[in-house]
Amino acid sequence: MPVVAWGPTAFIIDRIEAVESPSFSSGRAVFRTTTPVVMKASGMDDSGVRTTRQAWCLPGEPEWDVYVEGNLRRKAETLGLDRDVTLDRVTWAGPKRSFAVGSANGPGGKKPGACVEVSLSGSPQTLSALHSWGLGQANSAGMGWVSL
Repeated sequence: MPVVAWGPTAFIIDRIEAVESPSFSSGRAVFRTTTPVVMKASGMDDSGVRTTRQAWCLPGEPEWDVYVEGNLRRKAETLGLDRDVTLDRVTWAGPKRSFAVGSANGPGGKKPGACVEVSLSGSPQTLSALHSWGLGQANSAGMGWVSL
């Protein structure tokens, strides 16, 4: 296919080159994203009452680590891989950035996120797949892409 339409943008394809994910044979990986990672939180207050449906969280905020780790495990399970993957720590976080996104049901809104560098551990096959998939939510929209 010589042209790929991504929203209102058309990309002309001159060449495609497959890039293999690293093997992560040690069972440990460091991922640094080139685009912000977006992650929804619970939207609950300290008493456990849900106050909002659109509770975005950023690296360093209380729920971020738990929700990112759960997201990684769901991705592994979706692919039929070992879901025992652990977010060991966030080693760097960039500034908050927000992006306007469209919606099939209306005007959409903004998704806030931040580029991050994280240390992960898990099976080599799972880490390799996650490297290709990305971190956080909205990966198909360009969020949370891991650099090579």
